[in-house]
Amino acid sequence: METILYGAEVTLRPAVPSDVPALAAIRAKPEVYARWRGDADLAAEVAGDLGDPGVSLLVIELDGRTVGGIQWGEETDPDYRHANIDLYLDPAMHGRGLGTDAVRTLARHLIIDHRFHRLVIDPAADNAAALRCYTKVGFRPVGIMRNYERGPDGSWHNGLLMDLLADELTAYDH
Repeated sequence: METILYGAEVTLRPAVPSDVPALAAIRAKPEVYARWRGDADLAAEVAGDLGDPGVSLLVIELDGRTVGGIQWGEETDPDYRHANIDLYLDPAMHGRGLGTDAVRTLARHLIIDHRFHRLVIDPAADNAAALRCYTKVGFRPVGIMRNYERGPDGSWHNGLLMDLLADELTAYDH
């Protein structure tokens, strides 16, 4: 069971079944759906994430209100051990630094409490807002993954592999 994590503005807590409707509603918003896509039944998909042993799904809260989800998984092979992060945020909350705060908070937890030396994230290469967010935390571009992800229209687009080493995590901006 994950612990509750406190960022500068957001709180991250383990998702529970009662969070599914709010998270599915955020995933259904056009700006989020365009990046995350999903099955016709997003509630079932989010509920499935709760039961996936390879994913730890946390709710992003602001002042007690659900504003998004952030998840992480890990590569357990000791020779390649690292964690990956992915998130979605209610479009009404974009541009306020909340995504950066959530990623930084989770990254710090994974590095300090889980002792990961390396974290990865793989946004769409054309997702400028996500790239700015992750760069602020300290993630660096590794390289373009060509035709990495299929878009909603069925065409393939590039992803950008980014990573963060433990000593590169930037401090909170206070």
